[in-house]
Amino acid sequence: MTQTIKAWSEDWPIAGGFTISRGTKTQATVVVAEICQDGATGRGECVPYARYGETVDGVQAAIDGFAVSQQGKLTRALLAEAMPAGAARNALDCALWDLEAKQTGRSAAELAGIDTMQTVTTAFTLSLGSPETMGEAAAGAADRPLLKVKLGSDGDPERIAAVRANAPNSRLIIDANEGWNADNFAANMAACVDAGVELIEQPLPADNDALLAKIDRPVTVCADESLHVTADLDRLADRYDAVNIKLDKTGGLTEALVLARAARERGYTIMVGCMLGTSLGMAPATLVAQLAEIVDLDGPLLLARDRQPGLVFNGSEIDPPSPDLWG
Repeated sequence: MTQTIKAWSEDWPIAGGFTISRGTKTQATVVVAEICQDGATGRGECVPYARYGETVDGVQAAIDGFAVSQQGKLTRALLAEAMPAGAARNALDCALWDLEAKQTGRSAAELAGIDTMQTVTTAFTLSLGSPETMGEAAAGAADRPLLKVKLGSDGDPERIAAVRANAPNSRLIIDANEGWNADNFAANMAACVDAGVELIEQPLPADNDALLAKIDRPVTVCADESLHVTADLDRLADRYDAVNIKLDKTGGLTEALVLARAARERGYTIMVGCMLGTSLGMAPATLVAQLAEIVDLDGPLLLARDRQPGLVFNGSEIDPPSPDLWG
């Protein structure tokens, strides 16, 4: 068995920029891992995230160093034992799924025990801005069935109202990116109730979310930064009603599927989300989407261009990935 592993970074321009409570980006930087073995090649993509102490150089170095240490014997089980959850492990894990699919001639979905891959409907994200700007963006996306609204600063009730006024028929979910606090939580929650918001992602900082256990939650509250892997579920029980599963947090598709099934057993609403990346990063997450009530895999729709071949989007609907892309 001859196995080689390599990794590199790529920059993908964002259409018009992208703003959340932590800042603005004009490009998405991803790291791609490629594993070649006996004539077959598997690829995986990850997005290093500074919120979790990750850098592009650090993730690429972690993959390169790991490749040297494994000397051609890497498996998904060994990877899970030897590398912590995070972006680097995600790229390698997804590359291994892709490699196995290419070697066996079976789809990754089949390997994962998913009989039939269904088309899924993704949220479309509105970047954080002034109420006027966000209202205009909502009007331009009002034909999309599900909108995800980035919040997390002063004036959020006005932003929510502006989006609802300009997209009266769209379902709404909110992502505060840890930007709310005890002082504004009640007013922001009330604005969400008035606008018919279905779910609020991570309203409070992950290390300061105890308030959620002490108050009524008239809108479903979803853990994002507070949840990475299956072992995190038990400590969330009195604070969250839903969990957002992202492969860059779980360290790949392998753990993401375990987490999704465990969360379902515990009664959580399941959301599958993404960092801002290309179709190669979204494709493995479409398998988790088969188990989710809410899908947020619109990363490629926010880019000025996507890799080819990419996922096929029909409006907000995503077709199962082509084997030429992944899996």
